[in-house]
Amino acid sequence: MHHFFVNPKDVSEEEIVITGSDVNHIKNVLRMKPGEEVLISNGQGGDYLCKLKTLADDKVICEITDAEFEGTESPAKFILFQGLPKADKFETVIQKAVELGAYKIVPVETKRSIVKLDAKKKESKLKRWSGIAESAAKQSRRSIVPEVGDIIKFDKALEMAKDFDLNIIPYENFKDMEATRAALAEVKPGMKIGIFIGPEGGFDEAEVDAAIEAGVKPISLGKRILRTETAPLAILSILMFMLE
Repeated sequence: MHHFFVNPKDVSEEEIVITGSDVNHIKNVLRMKPGEEVLISNGQGGDYLCKLKTLADDKVICEITDAEFEGTESPAKFILFQGLPKADKFETVIQKAVELGAYKIVPVETKRSIVKLDAKKKESKLKRWSGIAESAAKQSRRSIVPEVGDIIKFDKALEMAKDFDLNIIPYENFKDMEATRAALAEVKPGMKIGIFIGPEGGFDEAEVDAAIEAGVKPISLGKRILRTETAPLAILSILMFMLE
């Protein structure tokens, strides 16, 4: 079943109107016909099972057949603070993190970040990253399109996360698996959880110390050192399994 996102204002009690580039995609690429079923999300957690009703030049009108379609969102909100890696790696992280249930992805400049973007490049990158998140959300049937935040410094990331219910930082020099299990056992539905992942080369020790001082709990992801694009997928998979 094909999945589309619309603005909440385009959802009425009985119908949903699809506009923009998806109209051409439905009509000319997918060659869909009236009567075919689609899943539509309003980007705010509302999911609707619909049938195509009218295909016009500038819009597609859909009839809502099930307004209480069970969504796919995680019962907790995972905010991924990803140490900024090279472009292709970060695009992979965005795609897979969205599939695994991340609520928001925030690129973070750290001491060991290789990539440095000027203002013009930041704007174009953010647009591309948001597009990747939307595409992944459609593919994985998310109820929302997770936001890819603006690039921030590490200290700002810690400040952003200070009021979260739980913050964790996988760190290769932390070997205490009992403490790791205890930290993960705190995860419960309804929580907002910050996940801090280092870039290529990992976090600087001073950054880890600052995170721990700010209340972020260090955890271990096992005996092996994971790449920056592997670590977030590992921890998100663990959390998804625990809650779902």
